[in-house]
Amino acid sequence: MVDYKDDDPLVPDLDPSRELSRRSFLKSGTIALAGLAATGAALSPLMNADELPSVDELLQKHYKRLSSEEKKAIFERLENQVQREYGREVSIIDPSPRDDTEFGYVLNIGRCIGCRKCVYACMDENNTSRDPQVQYIRVLKLKKGSIDLETASHDYPASEAADPNFVYMPVQCHQCRKPPCVKVCPVKATWMEKDGVTVVDYNWCIGCRYCQAACPYHARRFNWKKAAIHPDEINPNMGYLTNRLRPLGVMEKCTFCLHRTRNGLYPACHDACPTGARKFGNLRDKDSEIRKIIEGERIYVLKQEVGTIPRFYYVFAK
Repeated sequence: MVDYKDDDPLVPDLDPSRELSRRSFLKSGTIALAGLAATGAALSPLMNADELPSVDELLQKHYKRLSSEEKKAIFERLENQVQREYGREVSIIDPSPRDDTEFGYVLNIGRCIGCRKCVYACMDENNTSRDPQVQYIRVLKLKKGSIDLETASHDYPASEAADPNFVYMPVQCHQCRKPPCVKVCPVKATWMEKDGVTVVDYNWCIGCRYCQAACPYHARRFNWKKAAIHPDEINPNMGYLTNRLRPLGVMEKCTFCLHRTRNGLYPACHDACPTGARKFGNLRDKDSEIRKIIEGERIYVLKQEVGTIPRFYYVFAK
């Protein structure tokens, strides 16, 4: 079990002398030459004039440097923005990591039937785009006895779920102890929190997609278009680092539903599973169900050879 300290080398520091900051870039001569709107367009060429970030958004500090008062003002601004654009009243919170907590997940492949209810529960909870669909979870359909993930299907029709000739293997962010996505980010827009979950500062991300290329689990998503989601489908209970509506042109990912789990609830995918294939809990709690499963069952770690040391484990038991 890994213990974390304030000076944990896996958590990137934010030493101003070492940081490559897009805010520093924006404050240079580019602003004088082209203006803030043109700079925003250059940073996110996918945007049209109506989607360009505001001055406040462009010059917003990194999440780790925001004071409580600044966060409160930003949350209020974002809540008002959703109200204006979607006509939906929402609430944004920012729960802190719990002490002595390291979140982990166990997936029992022997019980998964490939129904993909976890996939759609995740979409509903995390306000991901419906058109095109942005999904944080892929359920791989594998021929029984096969370990060839490269030939696995993840877009099979619903009628092919629960086929006894196949096994189903959900894959999502594995919340690595040595996350390669964090290491490659040039502006430190992504980092690992003290409870083990890797998050993204959506207002700091420049959309370079280095993290997407570095992730061995294909767990990062780039939003090519503004989220297409009907106001009635928006989950109004939002977390700043998790399921709030993301700006265009940034990376998204699973965060173990931090807005839920840090408040004592399970992730949405966990609660949606009809077979009990998903187990979630605190790896540091010796009496937790997940800890007992890991200590008592034969555990499989996906792509163990790449050295990411994930907190997402697989078992095969009925």
